[in-house]
Amino acid sequence: MSKQKKCTITMNGRTLTTNSGNTILQAAKEAGITIPTLCYLEGKDPMAACRVCVVEVKGARSMIAACSTPVTEGMEVLTNSKRVRDSRRTVVELLLSEHEGNCQICERSEDCELKALAHDLGIRVIPYEGEKTASYVDDTTPALVRDAGKCIKCRRCVTVCNEVQQVGALFPQYRGFETRIGPAFTHNLDAVACVQCGQCAAVCPVGAITEKSHISQVMKALEDPKKTVVVQTAPAIRAALGEVFGMPPGTLVTGKMVSALRQLGFDAVFDTNFTADLTIIEEGTELLMRLRSKLKDGKEDVALPQYTSCSPGWINFAEYYFPEILPNISSCKSPQQMFGALAKTYYTTRQHVDPANMVVVSIMPCTAKKFEAARQEMNSSGYQDVDYVLTTRELGTLIQMNGIDFANLEDDVMDTPLGLSSGAADIFANTGGVMEAAIRTVYAITTGRILPTKQLHVKQIAGLKGIKVASVKLTNVVEDWSFLEGVEVKVAVAHGLNNAAKLIKHVKGNPDEFHFVEIMTCPGGCIGGGGQPRFTTDEVRRARIAAVYKEDEGKQLRQSHENPAIQEIYEQFLETPLGDKPHHLLHTKYKRKEKVLVDDEK
Repeated sequence: MSKQKKCTITMNGRTLTTNSGNTILQAAKEAGITIPTLCYLEGKDPMAACRVCVVEVKGARSMIAACSTPVTEGMEVLTNSKRVRDSRRTVVELLLSEHEGNCQICERSEDCELKALAHDLGIRVIPYEGEKTASYVDDTTPALVRDAGKCIKCRRCVTVCNEVQQVGALFPQYRGFETRIGPAFTHNLDAVACVQCGQCAAVCPVGAITEKSHISQVMKALEDPKKTVVVQTAPAIRAALGEVFGMPPGTLVTGKMVSALRQLGFDAVFDTNFTADLTIIEEGTELLMRLRSKLKDGKEDVALPQYTSCSPGWINFAEYYFPEILPNISSCKSPQQMFGALAKTYYTTRQHVDPANMVVVSIMPCTAKKFEAARQEMNSSGYQDVDYVLTTRELGTLIQMNGIDFANLEDDVMDTPLGLSSGAADIFANTGGVMEAAIRTVYAITTGRILPTKQLHVKQIAGLKGIKVASVKLTNVVEDWSFLEGVEVKVAVAHGLNNAAKLIKHVKGNPDEFHFVEIMTCPGGCIGGGGQPRFTTDEVRRARIAAVYKEDEGKQLRQSHENPAIQEIYEQFLETPLGDKPHHLLHTKYKRKEKVLVDDEK
């Protein structure tokens, strides 16, 4: 493999060496030189639309966008000259002149890139007066809120929706000042195939797209003495929540998070990891039953490969775009929904609590979890299984609202029984983690041995590569699974819905290539979810992933089937995997959705 050709340039009087294919922006980042951006997204072709990143290049007739201009040998660049500063200032002043920001009460007031950039440029007065973009609030979906008046037309949301997620719910429409960013024909989000993943909210530099907040509802429930309010926390939260309080990405704050939730007044603090372990038992058993039907019983109509079902944005995507594979998707509910169903049945019975007075709150990295909790299918307990969902960002806000000194909290531990989990559940947060957890248990069940890989990790499906594959050969299997002797179980993993679509199309053309497929909606998996602290780059994703693996490796229990609380709930309540009670409480069905839900005359 040939070495990358190097290029020497001068930036602000400094001599720098960088790869010849890099842009000026990338070279500046390597050198620790800040060039502001508003439309740029890491890893995507630059649009050079906002013009905030302009720089001076010696010999150029006009200023140049740093995000889209490659370096050349001997290039001389100025990133902060008076001409550059004045140009950036004018651009930002013009954006502010038509931006209906409402900064005093905006959801993103303390996390607004436009506001921060204006401050850094010393803008204290807006010299331009004129018409502002009309505020139109679209709150038609369970997960997201759009405010057109705050939109600065940077098109980041368009890029992430179309190129990263391949959903196509957002587009620029009209031209000039009349430009609007939103669903086609100016429909609301509930009228188009939006999967509610929230990646648009995660990249929006202002408050034009945010999650639909459940903070007030949760506070009202906590203040009601008649209500028993329990909370569950997803595995990705503990590796990201600290960022809200200025801690480096990947700081594990599990114990502090539990302490904060107790101070907020929750009656019990549980772990979604418990039902992640439960998911592995149910989903792994489901896979084994499909393999039995195919390989032992010789049935030809078995829906293989089996796809994972714990990512609600992915489920939406499949219902809209690939309904033909719905029979292949595991019937297991997500860990969030399994927890809600058990909290309002198993736990209420143990605690002698009326389930009508039980409120289940989820802390999730994902905006689509709000949509999932509101699905009509999710009421197998006799009530709405999960009442409210807070994102990581919302939990941070709630902690701050209550004056809790998060950084100095003592560590606490989850309550039992729904708070005990294995390390396999922790890695649900990462792309490849659900698959790795399933492989650990399926291998142990069929062979009676621990997976023979270093530290139980399947390295082929770790990391941020968009599509990953691996295989595990089953040998010396136990008697009940003799038909699997010598079978090489082949698996595939994809994260980000663009990658998911590519993998699905490949699988449709090669239906016998894989046995099990994991799909995660968001880049990096849940650690890169639409509700996580902003801004999530690959560097941040890697830090969070490393933290979650550290959490896994630090536990005595590393395999889901070894969790004694899981064993106990089957003995006392669920009876047997895939049995009648699990079928009613823990499994569901999905159905085809229409991509456009209204006609053009609406």
